[in-house]
Amino acid sequence: MRLIWTALCGAAALAPGLAQAQTEIRAAVLRVDVQQVAPVSRLDLPPEDLGIAGGRVGTADNATTGQFMGQSFTTAEVIATPETAVAELQKLIEGGTQFIVTLADAATTLQLADAAGEGALLFNARATEDRLRNEECRANLLHTAASDAQLTDALAQFLMWKKWDEWFLVEGSRPEDTALADAYRRAAAKFGAEITESRVFEDTGGARSTDSGHVQIQAQIPVFTQRAEDHDVVVAADATGWFAAYLPYHTWEARPVAGSAGLRPQTWHPASEAWGGTQFQSRFEKSAGRPAREEDYQVWEAMRALGEAATRSQSGEFATLAAYIRGPELKLAAYKGQDLSFRDWDGQLRQPILLTSGPITTSVSPQAEYLHQVTQLDTLGHDRAESKCMLTK
Repeated sequence: MRLIWTALCGAAALAPGLAQAQTEIRAAVLRVDVQQVAPVSRLDLPPEDLGIAGGRVGTADNATTGQFMGQSFTTAEVIATPETAVAELQKLIEGGTQFIVTLADAATTLQLADAAGEGALLFNARATEDRLRNEECRANLLHTAASDAQLTDALAQFLMWKKWDEWFLVEGSRPEDTALADAYRRAAAKFGAEITESRVFEDTGGARSTDSGHVQIQAQIPVFTQRAEDHDVVVAADATGWFAAYLPYHTWEARPVAGSAGLRPQTWHPASEAWGGTQFQSRFEKSAGRPAREEDYQVWEAMRALGEAATRSQSGEFATLAAYIRGPELKLAAYKGQDLSFRDWDGQLRQPILLTSGPITTSVSPQAEYLHQVTQLDTLGHDRAESKCMLTK
């Protein structure tokens, strides 16, 4: 376990008397690391400060306003394993930290939420599984990570706008892949697409980055996709990054690839410059020395939600801040052209989804054609009537 404290309060800009009167608001980023198979490309290797760097930028942004409001922001950075995560969480809470951003898989996220109880408000900045927002939702758990349903709905809207309504769904064989594929099936039904065929790409556990790996893929993928039913686009459901990157240019039919490769739905992308995004990119790159990844952005969103609540409520009390963050008054500016807020029925952050392809942002969902009686952002993911979360029902 590694524990680092980052204190950013801008005290140098204050008179001594004001500095002493500051209200301290404590938060933490708790990242739970597990042993994983190396990604297909070395370009996708996770940086050592993944997510942590987003917390640092968010804390610095909060401090910029906080120094004028008599508030200071302190963020603890904790790296844990699944075996030590709950103990580290309890240490944080016992030490007075009640706002904790987690970067963990779905199972560990639920363990942490259950262990925290009413003693803390957690922000899930990694796990995308829909069950965390539905039948396994928790009252003390908010989500800045987009749900599978939000991501798949965002892509489905664009594919339908393109009139690519016949999909060949290729899904992995792991449970996370199945959950993502189910989200695509739901999105297809919701927006009127047809999945003409689906196939499972089995994870055999073989090496993918050996000298002959590309030769094996070049022979394997075309055969795997041969004689598929007629389709407009190949949609890949590969939550663990096992095979999808190999689909473009290897499918039997010359078709675009979307989903986990090709055209991808993401909360953030290093090329996003619209709505002032260049400002965030520049600050992040100056701080971290690298482009921001989704996890970094999602941790930053959580930190900024806390900072916005502190500024607007002019309070440092846990109950007041937690209520403001959950409430309709929160309007989080996050470089996406719209104010963001958390849904009161499942704790999910409403946010536009970027559709990215290589070095560019191709489009942003929700698409203009899809309307909603409250906000277009609720066309992405589980709307109130669809939700299986029982917290507010």
